[in-house]
Order: sequence, then structure tokens, then C-alpha cells
Amino acid sequence: MPRGFFITFEGLDGSGKSTQMRLLARTLQASGREVTTTRQPGGTELGDQIRAVLLNSSTQNVAPLAEMALMFADRAQSIQAIIEPALAEGKIVLCDRFTDSTEAYQGGGRGLGSERVLALHRTVCDDLWPDLTILLLPSLDASLARARRRNGRQLAQGTDENRFEGEGRAFYERVFLKYQEIGARENLRVVTIAEDASVETIEKRIVEIVEERLTRKTSS
Repeated sequence: MPRGFFITFEGLDGSGKSTQMRLLARTLQASGREVTTTRQPGGTELGDQIRAVLLNSSTQNVAPLAEMALMFADRAQSIQAIIEPALAEGKIVLCDRFTDSTEAYQGGGRGLGSERVLALHRTVCDDLWPDLTILLLPSLDASLARARRRNGRQLAQGTDENRFEGEGRAFYERVFLKYQEIGARENLRVVTIAEDASVETIEKRIVEIVEERLTRKTSS
């Protein structure tokens, strides 16, 4: 059986990546493709426990290296339990965040640098990379405003995943710049969508990108 296709969605909180991943999954499934969706951190029993620790605003004083190590523990479990089995079955795997997020948030935002992140990825993830990464990178101000509105709704519903949102603007500027750096460096894998367009416009463009990549894979 041909190996499946691995697509990740990246961007700041508030970039619209989770919405666009959900819309793409629906479109692909409607066309008869088998799709597996997951997220990081989370998606497995262990991953959900790690997510609860890492994202809850009551978690304080986490060393940057400990934070990065927990992200990779979650990722290793996700690869073993979800991603690799689905790819072996020929499915399309859609994942909300992957190692690019760790490079942006811990490498850039926390100041750990890219090489530490990439070295750990090579070891812990057996250097598994997506076939395609959709990087949604509207303006920093637009992303932060959307994230604040979303966080307010989550808190009203009793969900607290706001630990990173407590960081100052300088932190997010470093994350944003690191994402730009990743997009430029990995431009064969990463497609950056920087415009702050409507959900429908972005959705249409993503579907076009994905269909082109899938066609290319089939014909290669």
C-alpha cells in the first residue's frame, strides 16, 4: 500500500490554523479520502495529560528546556500511536502543530535557538517531517486580537489553555520572526499564507495547494 501524506498546520494562536484544518479535513473526506486528524500537544492519552500541564495558566515556572522536552515527549507518542500507523495505512494525516511550533515558540520565543530543537527532533522523532506544512501568518496584531477573543470564550466555557497567552508582545514578536525564518528556509515543504483574508478565501487557496501536492505525489 502506498504511504499516506502528512500535512501540518502552523501559525500563532489566532491565525486560523485549527479552523482551516477542520475545513480541509471535511473537504478531503467529502472527496472520498481517508483522513486522520490530530493535534500537538494532545491527541493521545499521554499527550492530553501533557497538554493539560503545558497550556493551563496555573502552571508556572517551567524551565524552557523542560517545556521543550515535554513537547517532544508528546510528539514522540503521537508519532508512534497515531501518525505513523495512519501513514502506513495510506491515509492523509492532518496535524495541528508539529516541530515547527517548537522551533518557533521554544526556539524563538524562549530563546533556546533552532539547533537545539532540530537536534532533539532528529533524535526523538527519527527526523520525520511533514510532506506539506501550511503556515498561516497574518499580521501579529490580527493574530493576537483573535487569540484574546478565543481565550475569553474558552474561559467562559470553563476551559483554561491560556498559559502562553500570558506572555508579552516581545515573546510573540520572536515567535513570529522565527516562523518567517522557518518559512523562508523550508520553502519546498512550507507554504506561507500571510494575508489576512476571509476564512473562505484562505480555505479555497489551501484546498488548491493540497490538491496540487496530492496530484504530484500520485503521478511521481
